Amino acid sequence: MSGWDENAQTPTRTIGDIVDSLGIEATVREGELVAAAVVLLKVIEGNGDTRLSLAYSDGLGWIERAGMLRVAETLETGSAVAPRGDG
Repeated sequence: MSGWDENAQTPTRTIGDIVDSLGIEATVREGELVAAAVVLLKVIEGNGDTRLSLAYSDGLGWIERAGMLRVAETLETGSAVAPRGDG
């Protein structure tokens, strides 16, 4: 599934090979299961224009997608405030 791009009618393809070629890594510990993903792609078109494309796992509702993007934004900007202790 894709959005935020002007090519919504263009056929889609799996992006595992694209992500692999970018050398992107994640920390996943032994025994953990990756249940879903949201991938934001910066795409440079043949004419040099740039667009964003959003891809995500089947079964993710819009609330989950929005929440994952919000958490990613918070992690990226460092705007998360550590919770205060009880003491």
